Amino acid sequence: MTESGLRAENISVHFSGVQALSDVSLELATGEIIGLVGPNGAGKTTMVNVLSGFQRPHEGRITLDGASAPAQSADWYARGGVVRSFQAVRLFRGLTVSENVEAALTGRGMGRRAARHRAVELLGYLGIGDKVDLLGDGLSYGDERRVGLARALALAPRYLLLDEPAAGMTLAEAEELGEQITQIRSDFACSIMLIEHNMRLVTAICARLHVLSGGRVIDAGSPEKVMANPQFRSAYLGEDYQA
Repeated sequence: MTESGLRAENISVHFSGVQALSDVSLELATGEIIGLVGPNGAGKTTMVNVLSGFQRPHEGRITLDGASAPAQSADWYARGGVVRSFQAVRLFRGLTVSENVEAALTGRGMGRRAARHRAVELLGYLGIGDKVDLLGDGLSYGDERRVGLARALALAPRYLLLDEPAAGMTLAEAEELGEQITQIRSDFACSIMLIEHNMRLVTAICARLHVLSGGRVIDAGSPEKVMANPQFRSAYLGEDYQA
């Protein structure tokens, strides 16, 4: 493990006696794309919450580029360049697509005119530049996800945590998203953690996978190593799965 990067060491979290995470360690190194996978209820979103300062771990620690994180401070993580998306995009329905992205930029102190320019630029980058003036409630589900991604990119991430960005997308849309994520890693010089159920997507673009089940890491390594694990294949994919 390197000094730079976003690291979780022996993280445990419990809620009212229920163990959501137990002794989970992982690292998102500079320039990487990694996947965090597992069934519903495995603890993936709780782990993302810990890694972005929205959830305090009861045991273990998080370090960002070698500095230990405070107990719970989403602002501290944001200042360090940790940006996360959410499963529920929650667009402002009464605002236009552009205004939804502008809100993220003006919230960081950018002027309105500059925010408009940057929002249009980001939406064009993600292939929905023709929808900038539509209201937020007039989008397809796939385009909603792209607006959510544009809002995350507006915050200039160094470590980008994407929570199920392909949910509800068609196979073609998910394939296009995978290409975009790979390009984002280069164009924005950021590391990316992908929390996804779409295994074709994660195995296509991730260098490493961490598999959670019942709040524990049951396997970690290259996609080839993880996909060859009989326990993983049987539990999550079925024996007849073909990549």
